[in-house]
Amino acid sequence: MVLGRERAYPKVNIFLKIVGFDGEYHLLNSRMIEVRGELYDTIEIREGPKFNIFADEVNCVLRENSIFLAYLELIREYPQFRKWFIGKEIHIFKKIPEMAGLGGGSSDAAAFLRLVNRIGGFGLSREELMKIGAKVGSDVPFFLAGAPVANISGRGEIVEPIEEEPLPVEIFTPPIECSTAKVYRTYRTHFFNPAPTDFPKIPTIDLLSNYSPTQLNDLLRPALHRYPLLHRYLDRGFLSGSGSSFFRPISPSP
Repeated sequence: MVLGRERAYPKVNIFLKIVGFDGEYHLLNSRMIEVRGELYDTIEIREGPKFNIFADEVNCVLRENSIFLAYLELIREYPQFRKWFIGKEIHIFKKIPEMAGLGGGSSDAAAFLRLVNRIGGFGLSREELMKIGAKVGSDVPFFLAGAPVANISGRGEIVEPIEEEPLPVEIFTPPIECSTAKVYRTYRTHFFNPAPTDFPKIPTIDLLSNYSPTQLNDLLRPALHRYPLLHRYLDRGFLSGSGSSFFRPISPSP
């Protein structure tokens, strides 16, 4: 029996600037938009013989899956919740491409935390969920913040909602998988040159109208360097995150 389900939508980065490092972590300044449309993953919790996670179309080892990591962080922080998961199965239905800069794994983890909090009656606040999410991945707090448009800073744990309607965008994902770790490593080795900007104060439509993809995303050049085939798709718009997806605003109908 299905106990509950939750949709996990993708995000795009309108801009992504790397402002420094905290050990091995990159400190970011970014704006994210949650893209609500027909592209989403679905997370289901069902009754089952034992706790397990099932996922087709997932390339990583299941025990490294973001939902399993979210489960571990949740029961580490709140051990009393462990018994609730006895006899529960987590099913992941993937539509968001992996290794594409769309935050699918992070969105899945956030959807899982929202879902178990709701149907399990855990009563955790949004801030408590975001604290757990920050230990899973840098994009997870954004998906838990309940803000469709937000500026992101720190390691991703600082989410500042923006009073702005999400700009409709179309997403194109070429048949290229970009490793986030490799793109960031390439940036650190060959392209590290942080510079202050006032991007967080500028409306999204003005950013996309007045700045180039290279100016907006510090990871575009390292992604092109690491994955030269991306050059074929530069006419598709702006790179999201570490790639490989491109996006551009949808023009309003005449």
